[in-house]
Amino acid sequence: MNTKREILKASLGLLAITSGSHVLAQAAWPSKPVRIVVPFAAGGTTDILARAIAPELTKAFGQSFYIENKAGAGGNLGADMVAKSPNDGYTLLMGTVGTHGINRALYPRLPYDPFKDFAPITLVAAVPNVMVMNAEKAKTLGINNVLDFIAYAKVNPGKLNMASSGNGTSIHLAGELFKSRTGTFMLHFPYRGSGPALLDMLGGSMDVMFDNLPSALPHIKSGKLKAFAVTSSQRSSALPEVPTIEEAGKLKGFEASSWFGLLAPAGTPASTINRIQQEVAKSLNTPEIKEKLVAQGAIPSGNTPAQFAALIDSEHKKWADVVRTSGAKVD
Repeated sequence: MNTKREILKASLGLLAITSGSHVLAQAAWPSKPVRIVVPFAAGGTTDILARAIAPELTKAFGQSFYIENKAGAGGNLGADMVAKSPNDGYTLLMGTVGTHGINRALYPRLPYDPFKDFAPITLVAAVPNVMVMNAEKAKTLGINNVLDFIAYAKVNPGKLNMASSGNGTSIHLAGELFKSRTGTFMLHFPYRGSGPALLDMLGGSMDVMFDNLPSALPHIKSGKLKAFAVTSSQRSSALPEVPTIEEAGKLKGFEASSWFGLLAPAGTPASTINRIQQEVAKSLNTPEIKEKLVAQGAIPSGNTPAQFAALIDSEHKKWADVVRTSGAKVD
């Protein structure tokens, strides 16, 4: 009996030690740098927002949160890499409406499941897209507003080039929705992010783009890009003088905004997910970060994992309808 009792005590003690070690291991996160994968090239809105919150998380946790740009396939390469990464909290994704709201409907064979392969953390921000044209080209062609653009495009089908940050992004789909609603046709050129697309917009080889407002805004303010309209249902406080496409193009109900949020591989500990969400929410509520993002046309969020998951579900349903009705294809 004594031997059995001693064995039982030893077993219970070992279990307590093991459980305690597991708790300590979880509490120790992060014990090394954390990677935030941006599935697009540097310079676009996804990259801008990730780089805005990474220093705040670094300060909050005492470990470096660094950005790794993994561009390609409309965000699918970077998203797939994170989906297949260890679920230990050291690899995160700055996901978008493209990677988690659009691509499942647009691509016949997506290499990851946006629902099963990820644990939503928090929505970082939502932003309107903005219809912009190379200012010099617009002046040369006498295009001053959305109605002018529609008129020119109808008379000259295929003569205008439409840039996007990649197939399946909201920038691409906003343009496809515009083409569908107006009966116009522009040649679509997908890039590996907004940054490279904007370079060709500024250089004049690309004519029009429905870019995320934060990345286009500096070039609008410099006068190099002409803003015709925002794609949101309401005007943006960052460009209050610029009308919505519904207003400017007489396109009732036109709405095609973007959003960006942090996700982790499925199975990442809930304690880690919740800690990151809480710190992101805190940083987005600081006057410095909030003012910075609002000035760029972004609407900060920081919502809960459950709220973000519900948004992803509703956005997938919405954009699946847009893909179907617009006839958008991966080209």
